[in-house]
Amino acid sequence: MILGVDYYPEHWNPALWRADADLMRQSHVRLVRLAEFSWCRLEPRDGAFDFGWLDEVVGLFAERGIKVVLCTPTNCPPLWFYEKYPDSVQTERDGRKTATGIRGHRCLNNADFLRYADRIVDVMTRHYAGNPAVVAWQIDNEVEANFCFCDTCVGKYRNRLKKKYGTLEALNKAYGNNMWSGEYSSWEQIKPPYGSYPYAWLNPAYMLDFCRHASEDMVEYLLRQADIIRKNCPGVQITTNAWFCSNLPNFYEEFAGLDFVSYDNYPTTRLPDDPEECYSHAFHLDLMRGVKRDNFCVMEQLSGGLGCWAPMARTPYPGMIKGYSLQAFAHGADTVVHFRWRSAVSGAEMHWHGLIDHSNVPGRRFEEFRQLGEEAKKLLAIRGTRIQSKVAILYSPEDDFAFRIQPQTNGMYYLEQPMLFHAAFTGCGVNVDVVSPKADLSDYRVVVAPELYLTEAAVVQSLYDFAEKGGTVVLTVRSGVKDPHNNCIMEPLPTAYRKLVGAYVEEYDPIGYDKESIVYSDGSVHPCRQWCDILHPEGAQAIASYQSGFYQGKPAIVQNRYGAGYAYYVGTVCTKSLYGKLAKDILRQAKVPFLEGLPANVEVTTRTGEGLEARFMFNNTDKVQEFDLNGEHVTLAAFEMKIDLKR
Repeated sequence: MILGVDYYPEHWNPALWRADADLMRQSHVRLVRLAEFSWCRLEPRDGAFDFGWLDEVVGLFAERGIKVVLCTPTNCPPLWFYEKYPDSVQTERDGRKTATGIRGHRCLNNADFLRYADRIVDVMTRHYAGNPAVVAWQIDNEVEANFCFCDTCVGKYRNRLKKKYGTLEALNKAYGNNMWSGEYSSWEQIKPPYGSYPYAWLNPAYMLDFCRHASEDMVEYLLRQADIIRKNCPGVQITTNAWFCSNLPNFYEEFAGLDFVSYDNYPTTRLPDDPEECYSHAFHLDLMRGVKRDNFCVMEQLSGGLGCWAPMARTPYPGMIKGYSLQAFAHGADTVVHFRWRSAVSGAEMHWHGLIDHSNVPGRRFEEFRQLGEEAKKLLAIRGTRIQSKVAILYSPEDDFAFRIQPQTNGMYYLEQPMLFHAAFTGCGVNVDVVSPKADLSDYRVVVAPELYLTEAAVVQSLYDFAEKGGTVVLTVRSGVKDPHNNCIMEPLPTAYRKLVGAYVEEYDPIGYDKESIVYSDGSVHPCRQWCDILHPEGAQAIASYQSGFYQGKPAIVQNRYGAGYAYYVGTVCTKSLYGKLAKDILRQAKVPFLEGLPANVEVTTRTGEGLEARFMFNNTDKVQEFDLNGEHVTLAAFEMKIDLKR
């Protein structure tokens, strides 16, 4: 496996470069990412390019057998550019231009910015074309969906709507604009969500289209740069680095035209006091692997305590640097690049700690990283292995958009239920894929489809077909609520899935922070929160019922036989213990082998290849864990990963 670091030579005296490169080689670093914020150094004056310093650094790494990922520096145009083209800065919701001074100010649709971005990408990629040290290009940095409100973006938004709906009559009907006298009589009346209103106060159909538009802008921007790179550097791999940002894009569309997925992975350094909180980044890693259903890269990995956008967090506990990196390898990363080599001594990110502190003296974290390098070198034997799963969880960016636009009840957010199911199944030692609702499901035995809020006909048919052929489908609260335009469907919930689950919702109770309780089929009692669907079976069997509330005795979870398979409907949000029991019962029913007796937060993942199986056992806690597994007594120190290779 490949271990790397993010390095910023422009931040350091050139006298440090050679010593840094030597220390990287000694630490088994095999990849370095460079240049994503260096436009002002690469083009210090309009049209005057300087690659000499970067050539020297790339050469130093090449001499030591260290490969390079170069980044297009377009996230941060130089200040001379903004001075010359002030309209290229993004426009905020209130109509004011974003104040320059941090990063990512550019409007992705501005003609002047795109012209200069095209030029720096073209010049840079032609300069490094054919350089054997450059093995990949990263486009920009942590690009968000383009929530810009300038005239150019407004015009593009209207044009997209014209193309999609054709007529104002069709658009008004799709949006339900007869509400609040909101019908458009001209295209010019269509504005983005200006002002300070919460998005939940605005028409949810309109807001969903705006989120789609902002994500599409980002995708077009990435593909524009990808075309230039492919023209100048044919055969070199291209990516960008995703993260769970405020203005979320559609990850599947983001990477559809790129060669591999990269993700910025920052697990927590402070374990939560609440045992019900799902803090493991295993879910995020499986989701990123599922975007292209292939192995992926971590382009930024936790190296120290974080501090920039918020006060400084706790430093990584002993074992975290190594354990969290190995966790990423276990879940399908072939490359893990640590952010950053050395903590910055200036700028807002100076307290976002790297492997080496401001003292410039390698310490405990660096020593742990060096040990990780030795481990990664040994793991080269498993390069090319893959995660093979019989369980899938569906993640929908558009459902995520819809939940952000219109919060359902206090404390409820879209990702929680997918993460609860993921924790339950991985707690049984089974591999889990997190994939698109539009994915081919034929390789799976169990598909968990939490909160299919927006109802897509193709997705509905896919799940019915999957159960019909013998698969097991698990649906949850807030399924079948809306049509593709984000308008409510006037049928009993779960609307299109009613026959599949063999039940309908008589009434629901958004209990938010309050609590009720359910009794499971084995007699165990579990608290429930946030939401209670009161179910009426139509052939389904109740496997859990409410023990409190005015709906005491009513079904809360049902199981239904459909075709050669089964469907479950989970009508509330419970504690981890319930999901653990349910996951085991579903795996038994679906005849998927699993492990018994794993302690909480011990993760077992398996990668397989031709004639090779690698089993990873990770203790994602700060306590020693002891347990018996298949007749063997296992002891794992805090954040320890044990890896068993079988040929």
